[in-house]
Amino acid sequence: MNDLSLTPNLLQADVARHLTFTLGKDAPNASVYDWRMALSFAIRDRIVEPWFASTRRTWAEDRKRVYYLSMEFLIGRLLEDATINLGLRDVAEEVMAGFGQDFRTIVEDEPDAALGNGGLGRLAACFMESMATVGCPAYGYGIRYEHGLFRQRFEGGRQVETPEDWLSQSHPWEFARPESAYTIPFKGVIETQGGRDVWVPGETVLAEAHDTPVIGWQGKWANTLRLWAAKPTTLFDLERFNRGDYAAAAEPEALARTLSRVLYPDDTTYQGKELRLKQEFFLTSAALQDILRRFKASHTNLRDLPKHVAIQMNDTHPAIAGPELMRLLVDENGMDFADALETARGCLGYTNHTLLPEALERWATFTFGNVLPRHMQIVERIDSWHRMTYASRPHYVGIVKHHEVRMGELAFIMAHKVNGVSALHSELVKKNLFPELHKLHPDRIINQTNGVTPRRWLKMANRPLAKLITDTIGDGWEDDLDRLRGLEPHVDSKSFAKAFAAAKRENKVQLANWIGSHCGVQVSPDALFDVQIKRIHEYKRQLLNILETIARWHAIRANPKANWVPRVKIFGGKSAPGYAVAKEIIHLINDVAEVINNDPITGDLLKIVYPANYNVSMAERLIPAA
Repeated sequence: MNDLSLTPNLLQADVARHLTFTLGKDAPNASVYDWRMALSFAIRDRIVEPWFASTRRTWAEDRKRVYYLSMEFLIGRLLEDATINLGLRDVAEEVMAGFGQDFRTIVEDEPDAALGNGGLGRLAACFMESMATVGCPAYGYGIRYEHGLFRQRFEGGRQVETPEDWLSQSHPWEFARPESAYTIPFKGVIETQGGRDVWVPGETVLAEAHDTPVIGWQGKWANTLRLWAAKPTTLFDLERFNRGDYAAAAEPEALARTLSRVLYPDDTTYQGKELRLKQEFFLTSAALQDILRRFKASHTNLRDLPKHVAIQMNDTHPAIAGPELMRLLVDENGMDFADALETARGCLGYTNHTLLPEALERWATFTFGNVLPRHMQIVERIDSWHRMTYASRPHYVGIVKHHEVRMGELAFIMAHKVNGVSALHSELVKKNLFPELHKLHPDRIINQTNGVTPRRWLKMANRPLAKLITDTIGDGWEDDLDRLRGLEPHVDSKSFAKAFAAAKRENKVQLANWIGSHCGVQVSPDALFDVQIKRIHEYKRQLLNILETIARWHAIRANPKANWVPRVKIFGGKSAPGYAVAKEIIHLINDVAEVINNDPITGDLLKIVYPANYNVSMAERLIPAA
C-alpha cells in the first residue's frame, strides 16, 4: 500500500527539486507550464512506487491479467485525478499557493490527452481506473495518437477540423519503452514452404510502447496503459538523401507515423479505409505480441493461456484479435489449428456498443485480403469451421458474406463471452442484432452495465456534492458505492434538500460563468440546463433535439406570458469529418442558436449553447450542472 502521508513541506521540496533539476528553471522565471510539469513529476513520483509494487506482486503470485484492447482511451487530464486518488489534492493546492500559484490555473493548463471521442473511450478509461482501485492486474492497449480525432472549431456555424496538439508539449505521465517494440507486418504474399502457408509481408512498421501508470483509489494499486507509436523499420534512406531526393529519403518515417497520427481517419476513400484497417491491426498485433511475450516469460505451455490471460475487445475495432492470435499461435509457435482456435476463444471477450447493424464494421474482402492476406485465409477457415460445427446455422449468417468480412460476427464467434453495456441493450443484442448466433450460443451473451468511476466524476468533478455526501454519511463511499444508500434516510430532510440544491446551484453558477466567458452567451443559473453531449450522429438524435427546441421557441413566442420554465439547451460533440449529414446538423444547431439567443421576445426563457471541442474536461463542467 502506498504511503499517503506526504506533508506539504515534502511535496513543496519535490516540486522545487523538479522545477530546478528536471525542467532547468528557477521560480522567479517559471511559467505556468513549468509549475504544472514540476507538480506533475512530483505527483508521478508518488505513483511509481505502488505501480512497481503491483507489477512485482502480479508476477510473484502468477495472477491472471486483464488486457483491454480499445481504439480509444478518453483519459482526460491526469494531474488533478492523480492527486484525488492519492489523497493529495488539498495538499497540492496548499503547496502551489505557497509558491504563489493558483492550483486551478495549473490544472487547466494541462491539455486533454487526444486519445478518444466518446463513450466508448471514456468507458475504457473508467474501467482502467476501476480495475486499479479493486486491485485487478490489467493492461490497457491503445494507440498514441499524435493529433487525436481533431480539434473542433466553428466558422459560420460549420464545424472546422484542425489537428490536436496535445503532444506539442512534453507529456509528463508517460514512460517511453523503446525496448518494447514489435514488428507489425502488412500486405505481401502467402507462400507454401514445407507444406505450410507462410506469410511474406510486403510492408512492416515498428510499434513502440509508451506506458502511463493508472493509479487506483488511495494509491493501493496501479496498472498500465500502454500506447503504441508507429515507427519505421527503416529510419532513413541515406543514399536517396545524398542524391538530393530529400523527401523520398524521409518517406519511410512519414508513412509509418501515419498509422499513429489520427484517430478514425476519414474513410470515404480507399486509402482512408486501408489506413483504418492498418491501424486496427497495428494496435491488435502489437498488443498480442506483447501479451504472448509476457506469458512466455514464465510459462511454457501456450494451451494454458486462458488460465492467465483475459483479452477484452472494446467494440469491433480490435476484432482482428481472434485471427491474429491464431496466426501467432499457429505460424509463430507451431500450434495446430483446432488447439489455436480453442485457446484463442478461451481468452477473448467482446463488448458490443451499438445495435445498428450498419455500425458494425465490415471490410471488403479485397481490402482485407490485400492488407492482411494471411488473416483472410484464417477468417475463411474460422467461418468454415463454425458453419460445419453448427449445421443449423442459417445460410445468410456468417463472417464472410457478399464479399465482405463482418467484424461483428467475427468478434461474436471468436469470443467466449459477449456483453452489452446495459440490461436493455444486452437483451436487444440477443433479440435484434445477433438473434441467430444467440440461438446457436444461448449462454454467450451476458450483461455488463456501463459505469463511471466516482473518484473522477463525483469526488473530483462535483466537489460540492461530494462534500455534502461525506458530511452526511462519512468517508468510504468513494470505493463502495453501496454506501450511498446511507443517503436514503435523509431524502425527506429539509436541511439536506436545501444543501443538495445549494450544491447543484453552485455547479450551475460556475458553468454559467464559464459559458459567458467561453461562449459569449449569458445564461441564468436558475434556468433548467438541458444537456446533450455525445458524438454527432443521426441515430444519436441531436436533430430531434434541435427540432424540439425550435418547436418550443415557437410556442414561447406565441404565448410568452405563460408559466414557462427557463431552459438552456447545451450541445457538445463532434461529427466525423466525412459525415456530411452530421456536419449539417451541427450547422443547423448553431444557426438556430444565433436566431434564438438574439430574440428579445423569448429572452432568458430559451437559450442554446454549443461550446466547441467537447472533451473530458468540458464534460467535467457540464455534467455536475446538468
